[in-house]
Amino acid sequence: MDAEYELTLEHVDTVNMQVVRGQFEDSLKQIWAGRVESDSFNELVLTTKLDTYDVVVLRALSRYMLQARAPFSSAYIQQTVVKNSDISVALGSLFDARMNPEYSDETRQEKTTKIQEKITAALVDVDSLDEDRILRWYLDLINAMVRTNFYQVDCDGQRKDRLSFKFLAADIPNLPKPKLMFEIFVYSPRVEAVHLRGGKVARGGLRWSDRMEDFRTEVLGLVKAQMVKNAVIVPVGSKGGFIVKTKSMADGREAFQAEGIACYQTFLRGMLDVTDNIVDGTIVPPANTVRYDEDDPYLVVAADKGTATFSDIANALAAEYNFWLDDAFASGGSVGYDHKAMGITARGGWESVKRHFRMRGMDIQNRDDFTVVGIGDMSGDVFGNGMLLSTHTKLVAAFNHLHIFIDPNPDTAASYAERARLFELPRSSWADYEASLISQGGGIFSRQDKTIAISPEMKSLFDISADSLTPNDLISALLRAPVDLIWNGGIGTYVKSANETHADVGDRANDSLRIDGNELRAAVVGEGGNLGLTQQGRIEYAQTGGRIYTDAIDNSGGVNCSDHEVNIKILLGKVVEQAI
Repeated sequence: MDAEYELTLEHVDTVNMQVVRGQFEDSLKQIWAGRVESDSFNELVLTTKLDTYDVVVLRALSRYMLQARAPFSSAYIQQTVVKNSDISVALGSLFDARMNPEYSDETRQEKTTKIQEKITAALVDVDSLDEDRILRWYLDLINAMVRTNFYQVDCDGQRKDRLSFKFLAADIPNLPKPKLMFEIFVYSPRVEAVHLRGGKVARGGLRWSDRMEDFRTEVLGLVKAQMVKNAVIVPVGSKGGFIVKTKSMADGREAFQAEGIACYQTFLRGMLDVTDNIVDGTIVPPANTVRYDEDDPYLVVAADKGTATFSDIANALAAEYNFWLDDAFASGGSVGYDHKAMGITARGGWESVKRHFRMRGMDIQNRDDFTVVGIGDMSGDVFGNGMLLSTHTKLVAAFNHLHIFIDPNPDTAASYAERARLFELPRSSWADYEASLISQGGGIFSRQDKTIAISPEMKSLFDISADSLTPNDLISALLRAPVDLIWNGGIGTYVKSANETHADVGDRANDSLRIDGNELRAAVVGEGGNLGLTQQGRIEYAQTGGRIYTDAIDNSGGVNCSDHEVNIKILLGKVVEQAI
């Protein structure tokens, strides 16, 4: 049955339907097909000469603006752009003047200068300071843009389903520090993603983030650590992250995973769209692309949270683009080093742990049992491998995003064997742990429980006085527990300094768990995962006598391994290409 809809136009007296009818019909068609998002930005299609995809540019820039911590809501940005429509049109014209490849260099410079002067003059008449700041954000972003795929088409001659902007980060005045060399922002109705690079030759992983509102903040924190750990190799640090916008776990695990892979592919295509290639030793820029930067062909990615099995997918896309790095584009995969099988990241971190304990007179490999509180589960590479590196490990507690595992007095040999069994399973959680092996007073608890009863054994071991705690309060108590080691093999920032606020940390998901460095009573902290503590939190913990290095030192083994892999593939790729 055909559906009927009634549409009502506000301010109809200001809309010339003879002029905008085509734009309106196209916009409605694109929104209905899911190719364009429906929001207040689309009012510009009716009230200005901007077409559907001119408006998409403004929408995409607003999304980057929000990720860059501009202190405005999405609704207010939309309201400002619509209210100041003349300036919005000028911003669209500036984008066209700077990035449209059809103009000659002379024409482009002339148009750009003229429009910039027009916008600057128009901003003087904007009454609201906040509106002025929003519009200047737009101006700064367009001026800092060095490449875009907006004018590219796919193999069928159609507009691409994604929009990519490459920015020179130093030219964005209000961007949170540190500012790296380049940022690529990829936008579509299904995915948003960002890639931060510290230099022209840089490498680092891509993360499937669940931080919808501040994933760039997460990536910025990760790339800080990456820059330090990459000191052991030639490339400097880079990091990327993306969010899935249209599906969640509520749609089913398989559907969510499939959407995640599709979004990951869109992210990578968006980056490759604005990256130079090398063909027969010659730089080949992307078609229909204005470049304000120098030749830039080095783009290498790696696995991270949520993308551990995606390397072959990435390398298939490199082949699709005939990208010069081929299967060196993404380390790992079916023709690369399997980091989980090698245990390289955990083994590197464990060297730090062993050294810390030697300084305490303990031989944790051959003689001394030691108690551990862990962050992660046995299905994970870093946590799982780490908890199998010593048969003297007494894992008394662990937590991940689903469960809290408590084993106050574990049988060292039996618990080791059970952890090894879980590690070998294709997929596992703490709920798969054999309950009969857990000692008196322990158990496996859901983080969805309202409260958890605290057994006498738990009270004694973890120095807890309460009879019951919420799951989050129990995790905080575990982080404060007087154990030998905290092994971080998970995701999140759990320790800050007393002088920092939770807002300073930038990890809202763990605000209710986080403790201060001076509250940590574990003798040693091993950082297999990134960002488990803030740098000030580490210092505060070390000043109380705790033994710790940094995540950049503890888990740099995986980085080093991947860099060797990439360089070997580049070398052998040349040999194969030349049929030597």
